[in-house]
Amino acid sequence: MISVVLAAYKGEKYIRAQVESILRQIGDADELIISDDFPEGKTREAIIDIIESDKRVKYIVGPGVGVIRNFEYAISQSKGDYIFLSDQDDVWLDGKVERVVHKLKNGADLVLHNAIITDGDLNETGETAFGINKTKKGFLRNILKNSYQGCCMAFGSELKKYILPFPENLPMHDQWIGLMAEKHGKVVLIDEPLILYRRHGSNVTGNGSSLKDKLKWRADILKAVLGR
Repeated sequence: MISVVLAAYKGEKYIRAQVESILRQIGDADELIISDDFPEGKTREAIIDIIESDKRVKYIVGPGVGVIRNFEYAISQSKGDYIFLSDQDDVWLDGKVERVVHKLKNGADLVLHNAIITDGDLNETGETAFGINKTKKGFLRNILKNSYQGCCMAFGSELKKYILPFPENLPMHDQWIGLMAEKHGKVVLIDEPLILYRRHGSNVTGNGSSLKDKLKWRADILKAVLGR
């Protein structure tokens, strides 16, 4: 069984295309968990027909304290053998689930795949996630420079016992999950882009963090990982 966990927050503009691209690829016994951190908004309304007609879709109300805890909650609700993380505004390319599950069934504990970067209208920019992040495996390397991007990740359910609950003061959930997989299992990279990663005004992050903040984040996550 496959569980896709999608953390939503004011996602009405793009979520329908993402949900449709996921449902095309998962089976009748699989599940798509949509955890909505702003249920008073219009996210549910944008896909209400899908929620009401497709039994694979499980709409739940998130904890309302930010994306990290929303993903933690959604993962805790998952029942699948293989867990895929999903943002609300990307588009999965055909074949993603098949390619990733094949790796998970053949020894991988976590799979990280590439992505095509697009603008808000899905026009390709010529960049890829692996190119931007200079993606590499390795525990120390990913403490110093994180390669793990949640929307490009899937892992076996056995990893849940190591990653849950998330520690306090966690700067990034995807880095945490990736590092725990590096510590306790086998990570496999897929160079092929398997999603369109939509980069737009609402999700572009800047480099405004101070050096002091960055050093503290690395110290915090290293301490948390070594504690598990």
